[in-house]
Amino acid sequence: MGHNLLKGKKGIIFGALDERSIAWKTALRCVEEGAEIVLTNAPIALRMGEINKLAEVCKAPVIPADVTSMEDLDNLFTQTKAHFGGGVDFILHSIGMSLNVRKGIAYTEANYDFMHKTMDISAMSLHRVLQTAMKHDAINEWGSVVALTYIAAQRVFPDYNEMADAKSLLESISRSFGYHYGVKKKVRVNTISQSPTVTTAGSGVKGFDGFVMYAEKMSPLGNANADQCADYTVTLFSDMTRMVTMQNLFHDGGFSFTGVTNAVIEQMEK
Repeated sequence: MGHNLLKGKKGIIFGALDERSIAWKTALRCVEEGAEIVLTNAPIALRMGEINKLAEVCKAPVIPADVTSMEDLDNLFTQTKAHFGGGVDFILHSIGMSLNVRKGIAYTEANYDFMHKTMDISAMSLHRVLQTAMKHDAINEWGSVVALTYIAAQRVFPDYNEMADAKSLLESISRSFGYHYGVKKKVRVNTISQSPTVTTAGSGVKGFDGFVMYAEKMSPLGNANADQCADYTVTLFSDMTRMVTMQNLFHDGGFSFTGVTNAVIEQMEK
């Protein structure tokens, strides 16, 4: 049941692939809360995923955009502004890809061409999106941008590989661009550091099931799931959080500030 938190607002959702993705669930929650949205993803992802099904439910257009292409992003914002008859109030950046992870290449043996691609898609893309939005004056005053990250930006999770480096850069860009966009147009930019979440993308990380089980035992409230992340994201898109910007916000059931739990100690003593 919606609370009209986003009534009258318009936004762009990057990265919805299938029903398990956080972006997919966030798109549904935004519409439930009264928003109108545009959906976008890379052309190859559109072919692989089921985004047209989501578009039908949300009554949203799908505009393909490769986030490494300034031309594609120019087209995305031009078409979006034409569709809405003006700017947007929120953007979700839910984008991440690592070829080293996909190909099982260890962090210490990283292929640098692959690493560059990881940084380009998973982190620098946020800078491109914000730069292009600013150029097109595409985000309305007091708008909100949220990018999804993970605590591997602060702590070592060996099999998370170079995605940890990418998330560190992503968080830095959100702070730096958040300053400039805040001064220019009161636009706020934040990252959400989500619990390990069972999605198509997340499941590609080696030892992912172990990540999930460990985090569950280490979190006083347990892991936050994708639906709960969508709920939290909606609050950051709403006017209730107008003064929150340049923050990395942990949405992880308390994992980020817990040293150890009885459940983990008991498991270690078995």
